[in-house]
Amino acid sequence: MHVLVLNCGSATLKFQIIDTDAARIAADDDRCLAKGLIERIGSHSLITITVAGAQRVRMDAPLRDHRAAIDFVLRWVVAPDSGIEGIQAIGDIDAVGHRVAHGGERFQESVRIDEKVIDGVEECIELAPLHNPANLRGIRAARELLGTGVPQVAVFDTAFHATMPEQAYLYGIPYQHYRRHKIRRYGFHGTSHRYVAFRYRRMLEIERDDVNIITLHLGNGASACAIQSGKSIDTSMGFTPQAGLLMSTRAGDIDASVLEYLSHKEGMSLAELDQMLNKNSGLLGISGLTDDMRELLEEEAENQDRRARLAIDIFCYRVRKYIGAYFAAMSGADAIVFTGGIGENSPEIRRRICVGLDRLGLIVDAERNSRMSGGELGEITTDDASIRAFVIPTNEELLIARDTVRVVSGLPRPR
Repeated sequence: MHVLVLNCGSATLKFQIIDTDAARIAADDDRCLAKGLIERIGSHSLITITVAGAQRVRMDAPLRDHRAAIDFVLRWVVAPDSGIEGIQAIGDIDAVGHRVAHGGERFQESVRIDEKVIDGVEECIELAPLHNPANLRGIRAARELLGTGVPQVAVFDTAFHATMPEQAYLYGIPYQHYRRHKIRRYGFHGTSHRYVAFRYRRMLEIERDDVNIITLHLGNGASACAIQSGKSIDTSMGFTPQAGLLMSTRAGDIDASVLEYLSHKEGMSLAELDQMLNKNSGLLGISGLTDDMRELLEEEAENQDRRARLAIDIFCYRVRKYIGAYFAAMSGADAIVFTGGIGENSPEIRRRICVGLDRLGLIVDAERNSRMSGGELGEITTDDASIRAFVIPTNEELLIARDTVRVVSGLPRPR
């Protein structure tokens, strides 16, 4: 089965075409046939496409909207004559899986898309005004281009965290605001946390109920998740992705009264405060230089830049605090798992995060840690560590493709 996986941003389209079915899932033998990224949708778009067995191709084209972008993918990658030198046609698309940012309390697992599901995703727009509208544009465009005969599935970023107990997801505000407006912690990156938890148990050959780990998705967005008996019981992101860890441009946890204070002192509007918290804070805001962790590490090493070092220190300190908090909430954990762009590729950041955790029994092996970058999977702790640490590259697209197959084929959700 050829599954087209779509992740639509406000002006971007990430896609993969994955060959998978029940047999391939069971054998862990799925194949990525093509993947790509289209940027600057709505103007002269930048397009990067990689097809298995061919070189990466970069090009540009005027793509006015997401429909035009998806049509480009279908014509140039799937059609019998792609027009791209060295690339052969992939063939028909059998199903489409869509990443949807927010499912609220309504969607707690992946579902086949119909009009009721579209209405439900629309109702969640007020919870995710930056993400769900783009996801819906992708859904509508794919349905229009491929027709109703091609089944489509929504896979929700929030769904994995639906197992959190009330004590973890409720805020300490009047309960009526939860009842009226569903103000609560939802959590995000659920597809990534769920995937690495699955890969961890496959690697150790254990059952889902034996998975007691803390997963750290560290990238431009960053979040921690406490997974007990294979289920999410707490996560650092909250009502929006702004909460929790320090991120590339997001502030993470902050005293809410700071916003009122800044509004009074600086005359900032709610929109300006929101822009500051989400676009101008985090690594960028602290360093004043960049939101790229690689560049900050270079600045620290080459120029001894104090604010670059401070941004890195705050990032690592926040992660370490959440590890300690979740260790207590879970009454202990068996392992820490690093994933995401920073988590997978920066041995130095992993080392700094783990400083002092030897008292919990987590002892990093310097050589093992240094070898883990660029997509490798493996352990970074010593043989005698009582709490282990692993690097597991995430693959959200694969999980979306597999969920799509299961929903379309009526297969039970795996334990």
